[in-house]
Amino acid sequence: SALNGIPEIPPFSSALTCGLFVIFVSVQDFLKQGESKSARCDELQSLITKGCTKAKIENPRGSTFINKNKAVTNRKKDMAEKLKADQITQIQPQKLTLNLRSGEAQTFKLKFKRAEDYPIDLYYLMDLSFSMKDDLENVKNLGTDLMREMKEVTSDFKIGFGSFVEKTVMPYISTTPARLLNPCTSTNNDTCTSPFSYKNVLKLTENGEEFNSLVSKQQISGNLDSPEGGFDAIMQVAVCGNAIGWRNVTRLLVFSTDAGFHFAGDGKLGGIVLPNDGKCHLENNMYTMSHYYDYPSIAHLVQKLSDNNIQTIFAVTEEFQPVYKELKNLIPKSAVGTLSSNSSNVIKLIIDSYNSLSSEVILENGKLPEGVSITYKSICKNGWVGTGENGRKCLNISIGDEVSFEIAIKSEKCPPQGKSETITIKPLGFTENVEIVLNFICECECSKDGKPLSEMCHNGNGTFECGACRCNEGRIGRLCECSTDEVRTDDLDANCRKDNGTDICSNNGDCVCGTCECKKRENPEERYSGKFCECDNFNCDRSSNKLCGGHGRCECRVCICDANYTGSACDCSLDTSTCLAANKQICNGRGTCECGVCKCTNPKFQGPTCEICPTCPGVCAEHKDCVQCRAFETGEKKDTCERDCSYFNLIRVKDRDKLPQPADQSYPLSHCKERDANDCWFYYTYAVRNHTESEVYVVDTLECPAGPDIIPIVAGVVVGIVLIGLALLLIWKLLMIIHDRREFAKFEKEKMNAKWDTGVNPIYKSAVTTVFNPKYEGK
Repeated sequence: SALNGIPEIPPFSSALTCGLFVIFVSVQDFLKQGESKSARCDELQSLITKGCTKAKIENPRGSTFINKNKAVTNRKKDMAEKLKADQITQIQPQKLTLNLRSGEAQTFKLKFKRAEDYPIDLYYLMDLSFSMKDDLENVKNLGTDLMREMKEVTSDFKIGFGSFVEKTVMPYISTTPARLLNPCTSTNNDTCTSPFSYKNVLKLTENGEEFNSLVSKQQISGNLDSPEGGFDAIMQVAVCGNAIGWRNVTRLLVFSTDAGFHFAGDGKLGGIVLPNDGKCHLENNMYTMSHYYDYPSIAHLVQKLSDNNIQTIFAVTEEFQPVYKELKNLIPKSAVGTLSSNSSNVIKLIIDSYNSLSSEVILENGKLPEGVSITYKSICKNGWVGTGENGRKCLNISIGDEVSFEIAIKSEKCPPQGKSETITIKPLGFTENVEIVLNFICECECSKDGKPLSEMCHNGNGTFECGACRCNEGRIGRLCECSTDEVRTDDLDANCRKDNGTDICSNNGDCVCGTCECKKRENPEERYSGKFCECDNFNCDRSSNKLCGGHGRCECRVCICDANYTGSACDCSLDTSTCLAANKQICNGRGTCECGVCKCTNPKFQGPTCEICPTCPGVCAEHKDCVQCRAFETGEKKDTCERDCSYFNLIRVKDRDKLPQPADQSYPLSHCKERDANDCWFYYTYAVRNHTESEVYVVDTLECPAGPDIIPIVAGVVVGIVLIGLALLLIWKLLMIIHDRREFAKFEKEKMNAKWDTGVNPIYKSAVTTVFNPKYEGK
């Protein structure tokens, strides 16, 4: 089997393809009939189990060798000794050889130390469109001032100057003769130089005065549209190394502008459709192909800047900061600084940007061979550890700081022909790199002792190596016994495939000369068969853990059943005797006999012969005594309970809510409520599972009627007596009132009927005396 993460074993064309796998056996006659050569590659324990000795097992391991390991430079800036750039080492080691075994990573450690007093080349590329007129005045003294500042950083500094405007075709510039001579507006009476795409004014030099002199002679130019042709200029600065004078040192490109940029595709506006070729086209320090090639794309610029180890500083006005910050995110090892309106802060901008760029190291590797992967782990300043993409870089590195990276390289497969490959790893923006030679372990040591034209390979038609034959051209077969001329088709394995989408010999044999030779099994009773080894007699369906249920034979993975049996595993009996009920009817006339088992047509019937009806009337009464004796040890059968009532499983529950419900079951279920001799109720369910197993759930507490409550009875009697007494009193009182009223009415009636005399009583004397005053008489 393959190692973890390794792809499947491909068909063997020779004995020497074990580089992908774990271990190889170099024993002759190790393979059984029908086994392919790939069976020689397997895990150690598996090969030992097959009877192979460790002496005949090859298990090569990967390794790492350091070929060049020059220590990083520790020189100080103020030391008297001045070293050339190629004498300074910032990365260690410089060259390694890795022997890779598939699936096994090789790891090594890489150190980087930022050297002090490392030489610097700086090329100042300036936009000379009319809007940069005041900026040009400030740049004219840049050479000596920048030289003086950079001496604080390095004693070996060179500076160069270039300028750009735009492509010299419409609509980027005006092509009228007058405007070609002087593109500046006539209102200010300014005199400008003719427009151009890119001019290399001064190649890199140590002479700051020469920089000032040549820059002071430059004149401003002009164009029509706002975006400038700076990308054309950057491409030429990157690829024209000899013209610019780049050394193998730190390379800085300062790009100064107050406008945006054209990029790939914009050239169509001027009828330019050819993509930029990324080559140098300078004649007399002028870019001559701007009218022929389109602007480069951002990705093209990134590639060329990286290939030439150039770090870019974009010095742009505040208006265009957002645009160039987005561009910075696409260009590794680049920085953006805010340029004042007249470029007066350009020196500070350059110093700050250089410090920012030089304080980070980002590792980049070249294109990897197919199947090879690489991972990084960084151990940076202050113990910070990065993995994944962060494992490629370290930040905030000061001069003299040393950081390290753990790099793991792994191959998942052998490349074609097993050839060596070389890759490089380098820190972006630096000219130094690490060269890594990758050797792939794709052959075994035993192949070195191969015997060409061996008689063991059918009369010398192959080389006998590692216990197997490597056939000469035109011969095939395990022993090279067949000629390719004998096979009619160009695909030697086509005759061994059942169709185009299947494995060779169904992966159960070896294709020998266009014919399948099936494998032999350790069990002699088991065998593969068929033209394409597609059949076997041991992979049929099983029943009761028996092949074809013990009632048939397996032929080409299909069971051929004995008489009275059918089914994919011969597990279905055609005998109906097991379905006969006591009344001699099949399934009591309530179902059909399938595979010797009754399938009841009415779902309420169950049992081996559909004789049980758990939900029919009378079921509860039938099982009442047995449930009562087993659950509560009472009832008529309590003395014979163990003998007569063991035919069901009893499950106790706490209350009626815990009883199973018919909707929750896949089989019929009866709910029962029965009363015992003490007038107590008990509840249970009765069901038959799997047609044979009776099951009873019973509530383990009885519901009995409660006894008389004395206090309420006495209270009721007392209250009743009192109420009756009060009622009698009220009735008596009512009767008395009625009687009195009747008597009074009778009295009144008799009084009315009496005949009383109205004369004055002779013995009555009035109490009133009347006296008359004579003086008032008559008034």
